[in-house]
Amino acid sequence: MGEALRLLEARGDTRIVAVSPVYRTPPWGKTDQNWFYNACAVIDTDLPPVVLMQTCLDVERALKRVRIERWGPRTVDIDILAMSDPAGHPVILNEDRLTLPHPRMMERAFVLVPLNDIAPTLVINGQNIAEAMAHCQRDGIEKARTDAGWWKESN
Repeated sequence: MGEALRLLEARGDTRIVAVSPVYRTPPWGKTDQNWFYNACAVIDTDLPPVVLMQTCLDVERALKRVRIERWGPRTVDIDILAMSDPAGHPVILNEDRLTLPHPRMMERAFVLVPLNDIAPTLVINGQNIAEAMAHCQRDGIEKARTDAGWWKESN
């Protein structure tokens, strides 16, 4: 996770603005696997959404991500949850490879909990993250790392 953020930060067209703590969360989708570690980040970028998505996929490949089965075990998974245009307006996009905002983010506690740490007032489909999180099931979700600079450390 940290290495993915460091690779994005090293680019001239992206800058890490904020990073949540890391949360250990029960597996989702395919539940007969190890628990996940999740975090969210706010980045500033000049890249258009589809190019940013390709950049994220390139980072996943650089970190040896192999897509074998949907929701299966993986070394890293980077999702773009939401974007704003240069004027600060939400980007709405529905393409084969990318939908913005992420269509199921407001239903997933493993997204909402870390996102609430860095963007509680972000509004998605008329509801802010803090409001959505107040109504989601958070059983089993626990902080794994709370130090602010965890992502800058290479392991």
